[in-house]
Amino acid sequence: MKPKRILIARHAESVGNVNKGVYATTPDYALPLTPRGSKQAGDLGQKIRRLIGTERIHFYVSPWRRTRETFMGAVSALDRDHWTATEDPRLREQEWGHLRNEEATKILEVERDAFGAFYYRFEDGESGADVYDRCSALLETVHRDFREDTFPPNCAFIGHGLTNRLLATRWLHWTPEQFEQIANPENCELWVMDQQSDGHYQMTTPLRTEPVGHKNIAVPPGYRRLMPLRTMPPTVAK
Repeated sequence: MKPKRILIARHAESVGNVNKGVYATTPDYALPLTPRGSKQAGDLGQKIRRLIGTERIHFYVSPWRRTRETFMGAVSALDRDHWTATEDPRLREQEWGHLRNEEATKILEVERDAFGAFYYRFEDGESGADVYDRCSALLETVHRDFREDTFPPNCAFIGHGLTNRLLATRWLHWTPEQFEQIANPENCELWVMDQQSDGHYQMTTPLRTEPVGHKNIAVPPGYRRLMPLRTMPPTVAK
């Protein structure tokens, strides 16, 4: 049974969000939450509880430490018999592939923004397009799960900033250009997609946008008359 509601949440505040220097000594996948992040995770659970009431929900969780801890905090606000969960590595964040100091991180971020976040590939890591591809594979599994008669009426993804943006982009058939306009979600920012009468999902959460950091044009004149854009939700400037 296809769920009536899809929730997409970014992890709570991690030590990497407040101290970029930790990326020089700790792999990205092992970064824990801060005390503030632990509270955010519990608040996320309360927000989910208000949305779904007594209905059941299934979680898909990235296996990185900060998403696992966010999931643990969120479900602490829910009755144990109201949720189930699956862990899936395809929901992990974009891989940069190595330890790096703060100065190296800034250089890579500048290069990525100038090239374009969708296509830029870190030298021994991934591009945004690589993450898009594994989101496609993840959704194949998710849609098979939806065919189960016992699948709950609500579904949630506990993921990461760029991955969540690309998950929504793939699900709703947005373009790379539309993806790049979406601002990275804040910690524990929750997006909601509701099922429509035709069975498709629509993003009902207004998304924040930000200026694209490059002027590379991949859309030739007249192309959009042949290939119209999919509609995006209402947006607000960051």
